[in-house]
Amino acid sequence: MNTENPFLSKDFYVDWRQLTPDKIVPDITLALARAKKNLDEICALKNCPEKITFDSAVLGFSRATRELGTAWTRVCHLESVENTPEFRRAYNEVLPKVSEFFGGIFLNDELKNVIDIAAKKTPAATLTATQARFLEETLADFRDNGANLPADKKARLNEINTRLSATTAKFAENVLDSTNAWEKFVEDEGLLAGVPESAKLAARDSARKKGRDNAWRFTLQAPSLSPIMQYAENDDLRREFWEAGNAVARGGEFDNTPVLREILALRDEKAKLLGFANFADYTTSRRMAKSGGNALKFVETMQARIASFFANENAELEQFAREHGEATSKKFGKIAPWARGFVAEKMRKERYDFDEELLRPYFPVESVIAGAFAIASRLYGIEIVEKTGVPVWHDDVKVYEVFDGGKMLGAFYADWHPRETKRSGAWMNALATRGEDAPAHLGLICGNLTPSVAGKPALLNFDEVVTIFHEFGHLLHHVLSDVEIPDLAGTNVAWDFVELPSQIMENWCRNSESLALFARHFETGEALSDELVKKLLRAEKFRAASAAMRQLSFGKMDLDFHIDTEKYRDCDLEKYWNETIANYQIPSPVPQISMARKFLHLFSDPTGYAAGYYSYKWAEMLEADCFTRFEKEGVLNPKTGRDFREKILARGNSAPAEELFRDFMGRDPDITPLLARDGLA
Repeated sequence: MNTENPFLSKDFYVDWRQLTPDKIVPDITLALARAKKNLDEICALKNCPEKITFDSAVLGFSRATRELGTAWTRVCHLESVENTPEFRRAYNEVLPKVSEFFGGIFLNDELKNVIDIAAKKTPAATLTATQARFLEETLADFRDNGANLPADKKARLNEINTRLSATTAKFAENVLDSTNAWEKFVEDEGLLAGVPESAKLAARDSARKKGRDNAWRFTLQAPSLSPIMQYAENDDLRREFWEAGNAVARGGEFDNTPVLREILALRDEKAKLLGFANFADYTTSRRMAKSGGNALKFVETMQARIASFFANENAELEQFAREHGEATSKKFGKIAPWARGFVAEKMRKERYDFDEELLRPYFPVESVIAGAFAIASRLYGIEIVEKTGVPVWHDDVKVYEVFDGGKMLGAFYADWHPRETKRSGAWMNALATRGEDAPAHLGLICGNLTPSVAGKPALLNFDEVVTIFHEFGHLLHHVLSDVEIPDLAGTNVAWDFVELPSQIMENWCRNSESLALFARHFETGEALSDELVKKLLRAEKFRAASAAMRQLSFGKMDLDFHIDTEKYRDCDLEKYWNETIANYQIPSPVPQISMARKFLHLFSDPTGYAAGYYSYKWAEMLEADCFTRFEKEGVLNPKTGRDFREKILARGNSAPAEELFRDFMGRDPDITPLLARDGLA
């Protein structure tokens, strides 16, 4: 381990304990200098044209920033999981420099000229298909990042990129700080009537850690908030939590309204500088959708296809609420937004005789993880083994290695439970990609799942089970990659294709044959009964149109903001949410609050899911279609699994996404399997 510059360590398993805040500035400064030197050496090839080759220029360009990229990935990861004041200060100090460097790479005329010469000198017949693809993608990267702009516009683009990195980081910090700023201690257990015992145990444990032995502590983290909104009988309590959740990053010290508007303005200016009509056209031009308009058409077509189902679901829920005495529904004919989850849960219990809390004992976190591993092993011919003795960034973290026969394909860290210094949500990241600088793939998966309390294992709700499978699907896409050039490997694919490997994994949570491999009672070892599985699968389709419409509403908002930015940038966010896309919303007796100010997917990264949130539904279309092959040939059929591994997971971005899909399915995507699966056809 390089203890002097730990963030630049070449070790496969770095010692995370050495990656301290005081090392960030010197290490990243050194990595920046080395990366700049590497690029300068490529630029200097112009003086020796005979030395300009595909390897020296194009592959050399790939190598030039790899050390910096690895170090910065480690910094960004720790900023997500150990966001202390010291770490944040150091991160924010170097962020502008890193952003300016990466933003300026494609604006370097000398570098572009050398790459262009290499491209012209290299006979196509001498390149492998992957090399040809990388050359094509590299030239497109230069074009789409401003290489053809005049000097004054390049300078402005660099300013925009640097500012975008700062504003999106600020957006994420505001969400984290605003979320952590709120907590509620409940001292009267009567107020918690209806709340599951598992949630109360976690809240009691949380309160004790804060020195309040006779109280229950709740926060706005999902494992704490969701049980209140879904089960608490006290309407006032639910409303208090609803209002607190809606206040995150809205007004006050952590207000994201001006930050959001600046991000939108910067993105719009960037797209237009690059010759695109809008940011959505810019981001989708090399994705399956090809344009913002096509993505919007997809969202609006789906909305129209399920609109009648959505209206029926809302009418049924309102009728149920009136019959069961829900206050606002009796008075206004519409259910208060803080009562929807509660009423829907009561309706689901009555209609399906199904209480989701009955599933928790069958889903201890370790069993769910083992089940995901077992399914992947059977489908893809791999073995996953826990690795002990490896340094980690927190005691909660575990490490696993992935083998195919005797060959180690990769390894990954798993960090599943919430902490106050850890951002919300769940995600997967690549830390290293097999190649010249790494002997195998290395990744991580993180979440904020229900923690262990009172000596019991962490018992998950079904949504959390799905989360594990989803993120593990991303991880498999990374560690099963078999692409010779790291830049094209794993999840480095079109954004509206990247969720296919993750979302298809969710299907094995909903299949009785695969559930039988891991869903067992944590005390008795009893398997999840066929009756409960059937109830789960029936209940999964409950209000399917509403769940889909929620996703579509986010996609519609995202595309509106990034297609018609001048129209919507300074709009009243609540008016837009309640009026402009009213046909995507559940009718409410009170104005609803836009979630835009806390929408990390859209605004916590210079691009991220911006103009790309539609890709969740797009990828659902792809995975539902692909899963029909597994249903036909056997959901645990290793031959079909091997085919999916070789034609999708292994190939990364070595070919266009539409080609990979056709290679596996033999045709273009069809939306019908998705609608049929959800009972919306």
